[in-house]
Amino acid sequence: MHGPASSGWLLVALCAATGAYCLLRMRSSVEEQRRAAGGEALMGFAMAAMAVPAAVFTPPGWAWPVYAVVFGAAGLRALWAARSGRHHLHHLVGNGTMVYMAVVMAGSPAHAHGTSGVPVLTGTLLLYFTGYVLLTGVRLIPVVAVAGDGPVTGGGPAARVGHPAGWGDRPELARACRLSMGIAMLAMLLTM
Repeated sequence: MHGPASSGWLLVALCAATGAYCLLRMRSSVEEQRRAAGGEALMGFAMAAMAVPAAVFTPPGWAWPVYAVVFGAAGLRALWAARSGRHHLHHLVGNGTMVYMAVVMAGSPAHAHGTSGVPVLTGTLLLYFTGYVLLTGVRLIPVVAVAGDGPVTGGGPAARVGHPAGWGDRPELARACRLSMGIAMLAMLLTM
């Protein structure tokens, strides 16, 4: 969402870097991680595009309905995937939030911000993402568990089967990626 130019560019950089890292995570040997990384890459790049300062680029009017359709479809996919695990519900909320922001952007006069959106829905989403950011931040705190003879630290699925974990399979990097997108989503919602 378009705020001051400096914060807009910081959001662009954060979201684009997160999207790029998520693309690299798609090289994981674990299918579930590849799927999640693909959706997160799409979200990261779309958020980067939304954060470009309006003085530099204002998307054409047709872009917002395209955003709504793309993230509506991604939300349906997340809803379908939620049958196998509730962690997909966060993707559903994220996709729904992107649809909401696209609809608000399409309906706002000259894409002016701070004057549109449903305050109750925006407030609810702000509360959700604040909780998500705090919880994800806490989960990034390193924990060493003792199993058998010595300490064991996380390393992802590859480490559990005796293979060294690749950097794309490291859960703490995926969490850091999700944390940065949660923070960016909070910043974007604050401008509504």
